[in-house]
Amino acid sequence: MNEDVVIVGAGLAGLACARTLVAAGIGVQVIEASDDVGGRVRSDHVDGFILDRGFQILLTAYPELYRWFNLDQFDLRKFQPGATIWTGRGFCTVGDPLRSPRDLPSTVFAPIGSISDKLRLLKLIASVRRGSVADLMRRRDSSTREKLQNFGFSPRIIERFFQPLFAGIQLDPDLEVSSRRFEVILRMLAVGESAVPADGMGSLSKELASGLHEGSVRCNEAVRSVTEKSVILESGEELTGRAVVVATQGPSASKLLGLPDPGSRPVAAIWFDSTASPIHNLHILLDGAQSGPMKNLAVLSDVAPSYAPPGKTLCVAAIPGPPALGPQLEVEVRKQLAAWHRDSRSWETIRVDVIPHGQPLQLPPLDPRRSVRLGAGRYVCGDHRDTASIQGALFSGRRAAAAVLADLQSPHTS
Repeated sequence: MNEDVVIVGAGLAGLACARTLVAAGIGVQVIEASDDVGGRVRSDHVDGFILDRGFQILLTAYPELYRWFNLDQFDLRKFQPGATIWTGRGFCTVGDPLRSPRDLPSTVFAPIGSISDKLRLLKLIASVRRGSVADLMRRRDSSTREKLQNFGFSPRIIERFFQPLFAGIQLDPDLEVSSRRFEVILRMLAVGESAVPADGMGSLSKELASGLHEGSVRCNEAVRSVTEKSVILESGEELTGRAVVVATQGPSASKLLGLPDPGSRPVAAIWFDSTASPIHNLHILLDGAQSGPMKNLAVLSDVAPSYAPPGKTLCVAAIPGPPALGPQLEVEVRKQLAAWHRDSRSWETIRVDVIPHGQPLQLPPLDPRRSVRLGAGRYVCGDHRDTASIQGALFSGRRAAAAVLADLQSPHTS
């Protein structure tokens, strides 16, 4: 079977690549090993609940979103800026006084660090808001922890605030990820909203796929190998084209293309049907006391009531890092929750997600824009070629498509 371009993987990167090529008049065939589009950005409907593939949030400040979507169509439901933090003795609130002035007193007196720490936090936020994102990516790179220590933050605020917050966002409980990426994410948090679409994160992927011609995406088709301008399926069928783009997650791309493995940040999530909301705000809850494997807890049905059927409450516990506890993972998380909320003993488990590859590793030094051209009619895209984010996946897909178009139009391309 011949197509202009064969794309392996129907995640955000592959779909963005396909949409860009189709808009330029290039025919595509997208091959997806699973039963639907979206890759890691999918949502399932289970007994009236909407369960994303792991706990995910959408940072509305990502510029690439506005190239692909009218965000109003997703009926975004927004978290309240800031966080509610478990200190080991109780909860405290750290807000964004610029957007929620009523949170100023609680933020000032929150036992997560000194007044100097909180002033440094304001200074750091002001620093990441200056200039462009490209400017941030040119700054000296180090681990996130080293960046925070060099900025003068105390161990107390690093452990009680930064560590649980970025353990959830960057799947980085040890704060070892590139400080360049950390500063970009902090900027996104400072200038935009954290939200979920009313119909689940998977609605982003569905919307991207809806712009492709019927039959352009073939699901339940595993790929055995990629050769020069052709793809061999596990069934033995060969698909040929003028170019092949591998848009899978990093470990799969490395196997198909012989590239270095970009590494993996694993994560687990446990979805609960709780009897009632355990908090009275729209914050994410952070474990500032390092009391167990769970770093974040979100009451998603408070933020987006559509995530749960009437009369039900949906909570999700996020556990970044290797799920070394195995079957004991839920047991340990429930012990942790019991200290936070006595009523959690009655919560019913809906599903446990264990995701070996939640994000690529992205240790320093981070190269924020790795080449998408591999030669011999082969290309690669995904968040492992840019930043590990929805922004990086969408942008890398568009970059790969632009490279394909430039090469197909070149007189030296056969």
